[in-house]
Amino acid sequence: MLILQVLVPRARISTRPNLDCSTSSRAAVDGEQGCTGLATTQEHDGAGGVVNGTRSAIKEVRPKVTLVARMAASVANYDYIVDWEFQTDGLIMIKVGLSGILMVKGSEYDNMNQVKEGQENLFDTLLSENVIGVIHDHFITFYLDMDIDDSDNSFVKVNIKRQDTSPGESPRKSYLKAIRNVAKIEKDAQVQLKLYDPSEFHVINPTKKTRVGNPVGYKVVPFGTAASLLDHDDPPQRRGAFTNNQIWVTPYNISEQWAGGLFVYQSQGDDTLVVWSERDRPIENKDIVVWYTLGFHHIPCQEDFPIMPTVSSSFDLNPVNFF
Repeated sequence: MLILQVLVPRARISTRPNLDCSTSSRAAVDGEQGCTGLATTQEHDGAGGVVNGTRSAIKEVRPKVTLVARMAASVANYDYIVDWEFQTDGLIMIKVGLSGILMVKGSEYDNMNQVKEGQENLFDTLLSENVIGVIHDHFITFYLDMDIDDSDNSFVKVNIKRQDTSPGESPRKSYLKAIRNVAKIEKDAQVQLKLYDPSEFHVINPTKKTRVGNPVGYKVVPFGTAASLLDHDDPPQRRGAFTNNQIWVTPYNISEQWAGGLFVYQSQGDDTLVVWSERDRPIENKDIVVWYTLGFHHIPCQEDFPIMPTVSSSFDLNPVNFF
């Protein structure tokens, strides 16, 4: 199990174009610090907005400009690239790409026709003569100290539910409704993503309202991800137990920054995000931290050997009633 954690610094950093960049981004795999670098660029993506005009008479076109902060971490045999894309509409896209030298081990086989009947389902993939690629996972945990319009925030799970209509009420048989649940304590905010139980995950400032009365906020928008399948008592899973959920929320504590603890290799799972959350502390209208884990299952194939092509996934931070 490979674990990479990225921290979002609390400090607001003022940069000069092409001159300054933050050195506060850190990366670690299984508790080991890796070589990191951070770069900032600007990307232009054609016409990103049209204002003061109609479809037939466009009077003004503005290019879409994206500020990209890129961190590259070489840890063990893998290379990780994390892009933070800041867009002018307030959208923040976080993209993760991983590549590097595939993890392999030796094998007595040099062709699949040597595998005995009944053993076709190997635990790993034969990539080349006497070389097997090891099935494994990657988990990248993001520490999001968001401070939406001040430090005291709340986490809201917005469940999307089906409401059935009464007989004779409408030609429609059902419609959708949103049920908002504000997390009072840490356990209320632990989330395992489910396709058929859709939700949105908002971080709001309940004391700051828009002109029509909605609390300002941002939402975490997951895309493709993965969850650990290991037994919870398996030693690697005890150390990486923060992968039991995709989202956790904790009150801010300067001593709680690494989801797997400071010394993961020596850990018995007694200094992890899971242990901290067992205290079930209040998190409503508090200075909170959202932890989001992005996961990859990797079943190696011949195209991955010896140098793996880049595999990517992402998630977004979207403004919700923020402007």
